[in-house]
This record gives sequence, C-alpha cells and structure tokens, in this order.
Amino acid sequence: MAGKLQAVPASTHAAVRSARRLARELVLQGLYQSLVSGNDEAAIEAHLLDSEGFDKADREFFTGLLRGVLAQRRLLEGQLQSYLDRPFRELSPVEACVLLAGAFELNNYAQTPYRVIINESIELAKGYGGTDGHKYINGVLDKLAASVRSAEVDARRATRGRGR
Repeated sequence: MAGKLQAVPASTHAAVRSARRLARELVLQGLYQSLVSGNDEAAIEAHLLDSEGFDKADREFFTGLLRGVLAQRRLLEGQLQSYLDRPFRELSPVEACVLLAGAFELNNYAQTPYRVIINESIELAKGYGGTDGHKYINGVLDKLAASVRSAEVDARRATRGRGR
C-alpha cells in the first residue's frame, strides 16, 4: 500500500513493547498514511486493524489518538508552529506525524506524565525517522510542554533543582 511507513530494523525497539507503545506506532503509521497518501480515517483504521500486532495494542488509546489528531490536525499544526524553526509543511513526514501525536497527547492526556509522552515520541522518531530527528522532536515537545503543562513542568524542574 502506498504511504506505508516501515520501522528501521534496529535494536532501538525493545523485544516486548507496551500496548500503548504499539498503539502509538500504529497511530504514527496511520498519520503517515494520511499525510503522504491522503487516506481518510476509515481507510486508515481498516488497514491498521489488519496489521501485525494490532491485537496487542491498546485499541481504545489507538482510536482516541488517531481520531483526535486527524480531527485537530490544523489546530495542532498552528500550536506547534511557534516552536518550529521552519514552516510545518517543510518538516519530514515522520517528524510532522510524531509532533502531531505528541502535541495531541500533551493537550488531551493529562493523566500521562509529559516526560512519558516526550520520551515515547523520541523513541518513535528514533525508530522511524531520520538520524537526528529525535533531537528536534525533543526540543519542540519540551517547549510545547512548558506551555501546555506549565505546572507539571515547573514542579519537575523544582524537584530536580533540589537534588532528587
């Protein structure tokens, strides 16, 4: 299928991945399909339901994340733009998709610590993106987190400042 994203076969992926990590990987593949091939939500979901490993993924999380990003894509792009060094459309497709998913999670999944969201995004960028894309993802999402999760970020910085 056109627009299919393949992971870099490397030891960067743990042998056992969590159900949420698998869901995030599938969401990345779906967002990539949408961005590159223009597939709609129904086609993406139908294709990914047949993917290897889907049965081990957190289906509810997958559905919420994929549908949420697709529904809020323009809003998320605008939110991210102020933290980018170039227009959003000039990002690599993988970086763009990872940033969209990370931004959506930061905005809508307050129960997940911001550092977990950023670390998961970095791992996706390492596995699917270019050589140093994960560094860019880290920098952008750190800045976004400081804005949308300021209390959580400030509390973490205060704790780290006390030598813990």
